Amino acid sequence: MLQLNTIKAHPGATHKRKRLGRGSGSGHGPTAGKGDKGQLARSGGSVRPGFEGGQMPLYRRIPKRGFTNIARRTNAVINLFDLERLDTAEFKEVTLENLVATNTIKGRYDRLTVLGTGEITKAFFVKAHRVSPSALAKITKAGGKVELIAIPAAQPRAKKVK
Repeated sequence: MLQLNTIKAHPGATHKRKRLGRGSGSGHGPTAGKGDKGQLARSGGSVRPGFEGGQMPLYRRIPKRGFTNIARRTNAVINLFDLERLDTAEFKEVTLENLVATNTIKGRYDRLTVLGTGEITKAFFVKAHRVSPSALAKITKAGGKVELIAIPAAQPRAKKVK
């Protein structure tokens, strides 16, 4: 019968630890399994990831494409079936700030877009940057209201003065 004091690992499931630097009798004598001389036998003797022995490394040989737009704007998309799951008592008005505060939408977004997938029976007051025509029709039919928030226009860059 199996008892707590009789539990042990299966044969071969555990290995003895390799005790380095404990003399010739240990089986890992003077070189501690590192062979003879050379960079890899030294303490800290390894090359950085991607180093190819002085040859031009792959990450520098291949061309770089595209760029990262630091001024990008991200849209949080919510469908009508997502709105239907919300509680009307908790959400007096559906805004991006309210959805983020209640963890309905996770992540960092700049704008809110409402799409018309699904049906809605509850009346919500929705404040969003973009609302699809089908979503607008379904929300107003359910007795709700929609207010569009203006998307700020792009600011022109200042010209360099020479």
